[in-house]
Amino acid sequence: MARFELKLPKMGESVAEATITAWLKDVGDLIELDEAVVEIATDKVDSEVPSEVAGTLIEIFFEKDDVVTVGETIAIIEIEGETSLVETVVDTPISIEESVSNEVEKTIENAEEIISVPVSKTSDSGKFYSPLVRSIAQTEGISSQELETISGSGKDGRVTKQDILTYINNRSEFSELPPSTISLDKQVLENSIQNVTPISVNGGDEIIEMSRMGKLIAKHMVDSVQTSAHVQSFIEIDVTNIVKWRDKVKDAFLKREGQKLTFTPIFMQAIATTIKKYPLINIALNGTTITKKKHINLGMAAALPDGNLIVPVIKNADQLNLVGMTTAVNDLANRARTNALKPDEIQDGTYTVTNVGGFGSVMGTPIINQPQVAILALGAIRKVPAVIETSEGDFIGIRQKMFVSHSYDHRVVNGALGGMFIKTLKEILESWNVDQDY
Repeated sequence: MARFELKLPKMGESVAEATITAWLKDVGDLIELDEAVVEIATDKVDSEVPSEVAGTLIEIFFEKDDVVTVGETIAIIEIEGETSLVETVVDTPISIEESVSNEVEKTIENAEEIISVPVSKTSDSGKFYSPLVRSIAQTEGISSQELETISGSGKDGRVTKQDILTYINNRSEFSELPPSTISLDKQVLENSIQNVTPISVNGGDEIIEMSRMGKLIAKHMVDSVQTSAHVQSFIEIDVTNIVKWRDKVKDAFLKREGQKLTFTPIFMQAIATTIKKYPLINIALNGTTITKKKHINLGMAAALPDGNLIVPVIKNADQLNLVGMTTAVNDLANRARTNALKPDEIQDGTYTVTNVGGFGSVMGTPIINQPQVAILALGAIRKVPAVIETSEGDFIGIRQKMFVSHSYDHRVVNGALGGMFIKTLKEILESWNVDQDY
């Protein structure tokens, strides 16, 4: 028998450790190739560590809530073979019952006997599928094209055994429902069931335990309010030209670039340009020390299906054109909704933007994301009557307008800087050329 060391994988350049949140397997359990063994957490990202081999879990080195460094061995998996894959970290030989070995052999034989439409190891988009996932897909009659649509929760968005089994179960359950019901967001339903678990019911009241992420966010928000002297500035921006331009080019943009053009990347590009004009907004405050950030990394608050928020970061946002910004925004938003973000993709933000208008709010007063010193809230775009100034006099007309709320830390950002920042943003957006290309 050979022993394989299951190590904590690298999860990003800026991530050095993770916390064990739950072991999905116990000592003595059989583990299939690419099957999740343990759940880990880094800041606000939860993920699973899959096994790179099939075998039996024989030893666990860390308990729940232990902090583990990247590269450390967290468990030993025993597999069939004459030569060890790596040097064992245990001295005492561990025997496995013959029945366990037989079960492993049966699993391999069953996989080899599957005869169906072959599924490629990699898809056209470059996604990798393990032998186990491909075998399940063949057995269930899932084509390569259909497999491509399954969201993966594994490392780098890889589709795991649990992902494909969940997809198969949902497919069979929802196929029996009327079409109007099938259109419901199944991911939202699944997350609601998993994350909102009743603890007890007393007199009609229901007590619900906060999720781990909810607790982290709550602490982060309270710490920020207690740390920064929050003050807000508000400004109304006429975005009529932007609305007209987007309506005119969005279909051609989608056809040429393969990306849906929303208002978010337009605003994010303008915000990055504004930050470049006011670098003292792009700083971090630690005690009495100010760090001027070299890069402009825009955090983009995104809502998760369970109601929590996460802030993926667009690195070097000021260097992206509109196509690049649209691609980055769409990619991060989609992977945020499917819990497929990498830990380093929520790190190193220097300024944060939140779209409260997405929920119909006209404006909001967001809390600063520490150790940053400012955050911008985009309100809903509304049709409103407005005074239009012309060379022939003033007129009343219908315009598309929105409010922008700027929260900043008054310890280092005074009212002049905070107000000039959004005034400049207003000027950039209102001068949008409706005849420009993209």
